[in-house]
Amino acid sequence: MRSLPNVRRAHPKTSTDAELLAAVSTGDLSALGALYDRHARDVWRVIDRVTNGSSDVEDVLHTTFMSLPRFAANFDGRSPSCRNWLCGVATRLALRHGRGLRRFSAMLARFGASTDHASLVSPESHACDREEVLALERAVAALSPKKRAVFVLIECEGLSHLEVAETLQIPVPTVRTRLFGAKNELRAALLPSEDRGGP
Repeated sequence: MRSLPNVRRAHPKTSTDAELLAAVSTGDLSALGALYDRHARDVWRVIDRVTNGSSDVEDVLHTTFMSLPRFAANFDGRSPSCRNWLCGVATRLALRHGRGLRRFSAMLARFGASTDHASLVSPESHACDREEVLALERAVAALSPKKRAVFVLIECEGLSHLEVAETLQIPVPTVRTRLFGAKNELRAALLPSEDRGGP
């Protein structure tokens, strides 16, 4: 007679992320489920932005969580939440996944479409705003995956340079260099040459 593999009691909502990751590293599926319930939405959002809304978002999300038994021991526990660490694991997996990165997430579209003064905006002005959002989406999509990942984590997710460095396991100066490069490329793509001081 076979027993069910590593199915244990449900974990209380008061379990810390570090406790759940320790349980995951031993094969505890209920701990994995608790972490998924707690962080999947945030991790999905980061993957969606990093992969440009690729159809592979769900694959990378599931790969991230299914890989946790291998990676769980790498969480240092300095933070009470493993959210940033999970986002880093997911970002690295998404960058490695490498299938066609197609379009930036709907976040930028929502940003451009959500104005409190929508009733005061003329159709011409609204069309112009929408064109600017689409131009920004195209410019972000044109960034290299590494620059896009840093840009998204800092500018969209609000992580600090140090948090991004820890999340992506790269030095802080590399984070700054990639962000600087991303902003320069976006500026070049979005500003007319006369506004950049060009010919």
